[in-house]
Amino acid sequence: MNFLDKMERKYGRYALSHLTMYIIVTYIAGYIIALAAPIMRQYLTLEPYYILHGQIWRLVSWILIPPSSLDIFTIIMLFFYYSIGTSLERAWGDFKYNVYIFSGILMTILGSFLLYGIEYAVNGYPALMGTAFSTYYISLSIFLGFAISFPDMQVLLYFIIPIKIKWLAYLDIALFVYEMVVGNIGTKISIAMALLNFVIFFFGFMRKRVSPAQMHRRAAYKKAVKKMPSRHRCAVCGRTEETNPELEFRFCSKCNGNYEYCQDHLFTHEHRK
Repeated sequence: MNFLDKMERKYGRYALSHLTMYIIVTYIAGYIIALAAPIMRQYLTLEPYYILHGQIWRLVSWILIPPSSLDIFTIIMLFFYYSIGTSLERAWGDFKYNVYIFSGILMTILGSFLLYGIEYAVNGYPALMGTAFSTYYISLSIFLGFAISFPDMQVLLYFIIPIKIKWLAYLDIALFVYEMVVGNIGTKISIAMALLNFVIFFFGFMRKRVSPAQMHRRAAYKKAVKKMPSRHRCAVCGRTEETNPELEFRFCSKCNGNYEYCQDHLFTHEHRK
């Protein structure tokens, strides 16, 4: 069992379900803000200078800034990312998908502070980065994650040309390389952090390759187990081994029937005849 599996056993119950839907909702909220109150955008960006001066909401609010401007192609891409994101959630399970997304967000935040430090060291004063850091490259890393999990899945490019996902992924990587070469230092660090998150996740945490079918079966099994009734339940207080794993449960031999009690009520309950 690798590190990610161990973490899932301990903290898997805290993972957010339907995370892709929440991501799409934040994009929609960002578009609404941009149309209704465009001046608010400057208070949402990921700016370490302002964060260090008390505007800590920027650590989260930058997620509201959509990866591109709103047009018909953006709407199509949102539907596409919703489709591949939910597919990854089903294949990997909620916990692993949460780790991949939130580690990408964390990497982007660390990258912004890295750029802030570089600019300060080189120029002697803090620089404002505007929208140098956004969710654009996080969205592209979701696509890379889908491509490495389902490389032979076929889609229709421009709704006409059939092409396998892996070839679009190679094009995606070529775009990364091109933007790394021609982009400014903010773009270079944004791409580097997105790729670093991808590399750590797939070649570190998930270095033991598992087929999408196997991952889907595991996720389905875990969800089915969560829905199963708890094995032990106190007949007095109703607490279970799931809600209170520290408790011990025992059947009472003096009660008429299969009544089970926790350690707090085993000797204090009223026997049932």
